[in-house]
Amino acid sequence: MTNAITLLRMQKITKRFGASVLANDKIDFDLHAGEVVALLGENGAGKSTLMNILYGLYEPTEGKIEFSGVQTSFRDPAQAIEHGIGMIHQEFMLVEPFTVAENLLMGTTTLPAGAENLNTARQLIREISTEYGLQVDPDARIEDLSVGQRQRVEILKLLFRHAKLLILDEPTAVLTPQETDALFEVLNRLRSNGHAIVIVTHKMHEVMAISDRVAVMRAGQMVATVNTSESTEAELVRLMVGRDLDLSVDRTEPKGRKRALELVQLQVEARVGAKATPPVALVLRHGEVLGIAGVDGNGQTELIETIFGLKEAQSGSITLEGREITNLTTVERRAAGIGYVPPDRRGVGALVTLSIEDNVILGASKEFTQFGLLNRSLARIAADNVIDRFGVKTPDAEFISGNLSGGNLQKLVLGREVSRDPKVLLIEQPTRGLDVGAIELVWGEIIEQRNQGAAVLLASTELEEILALSDRIAVMFEGEIMGIVPRDKATTPILGAMMAGRQLDEVAV
Repeated sequence: MTNAITLLRMQKITKRFGASVLANDKIDFDLHAGEVVALLGENGAGKSTLMNILYGLYEPTEGKIEFSGVQTSFRDPAQAIEHGIGMIHQEFMLVEPFTVAENLLMGTTTLPAGAENLNTARQLIREISTEYGLQVDPDARIEDLSVGQRQRVEILKLLFRHAKLLILDEPTAVLTPQETDALFEVLNRLRSNGHAIVIVTHKMHEVMAISDRVAVMRAGQMVATVNTSESTEAELVRLMVGRDLDLSVDRTEPKGRKRALELVQLQVEARVGAKATPPVALVLRHGEVLGIAGVDGNGQTELIETIFGLKEAQSGSITLEGREITNLTTVERRAAGIGYVPPDRRGVGALVTLSIEDNVILGASKEFTQFGLLNRSLARIAADNVIDRFGVKTPDAEFISGNLSGGNLQKLVLGREVSRDPKVLLIEQPTRGLDVGAIELVWGEIIEQRNQGAAVLLASTELEEILALSDRIAVMFEGEIMGIVPRDKATTPILGAMMAGRQLDEVAV
């Protein structure tokens, strides 16, 4: 990149929120035409703030920005787009009933010549799509497109508006492995054509696969910028967190592995607007992690909520250690030995207006009651144990849980559930939004529960997580179990094909 044109130069960027929060501290960041830079950092490192400044969502407190050799500042995203900077968020900004062409024309003030005409726009979309291998039909309705296709529409939207610099925030979070490969092919074409790309991600193997350079932030500062080819995953993690991490998994081999949970022809209520799905049959044994892989929104949540009793089973049965629990309430299922860590920790996992202490005893107040009165001493001991064991960063147990960071709130919810020694632990998206340090702790605790004999049902969209933690892996597609693969036979291509709708017997194992 020594001869590449410097497209962007951010110098001494500082951003303060109020008097006490320093989100960015004198950051220098540059980007060249024709390169992909991965931006890494733990939660709260300042990555999002820096990119939001570049995209015009925030104004820097101090510092300057040069783009295409001209010093500038952006008051809002519209101005950033006018200058050739675009951003694709995790939540796509598309109107589902409209066509691709209608979405691209909507709200645009600076169009290529002649694009005001819808027919001209369609032709231009086809040309851009062909040039970059996007394979997007301008007349397709957004609601009929897959997640991967919708993401390509977002990329097309930026190219349609002459973007030179593209910012992608966690671009593979909702993609199958095949869709990720297709995205990287598009990014390679963009790079070859001179575009500059910033990827904000936490997936280290993808950083190594697609980026030319890696910029690492920690505690609001830019601690290093390295050439990807001259670095390793371990070195990048060390730069992010300031220490070595161990994500290896130490499994014991429990004896017997008796049946803990059995689903017999369980008919799960489909999501509103989704087609009816086949009944589910599963057996989960003590001392194992059964992973459920699949792109988000393929029935994992509905299945786990039905097992826990948040949704009513349409038919079939749920058995816990030989006892049918299909008609029990969630309170009764929890008392019978089922723990539940939901994906929405703020909306479902915790009552964010209550203290940490009150959240720890949530749903188990009888254990902390003596003579009809809540024993605050016992509750405080339980809360302090969770805080200490899981490293919840808080002043004390009376701290309001809603003021915790996402990672610390997840530690609280997981700690509450495992502290009750569940027979069956239902977990969905346990590390979503967590940094690598928190992931290390969560993974270790899941395996510890498994090694102690708990039966763990783990649903995650992170294939790396599924492959690392699971003894067996089930794959869901549109509410259907496509098959179950033993861990030693599971590979990314096999699981990816099943995630895209192929049955296990169609895939070589």
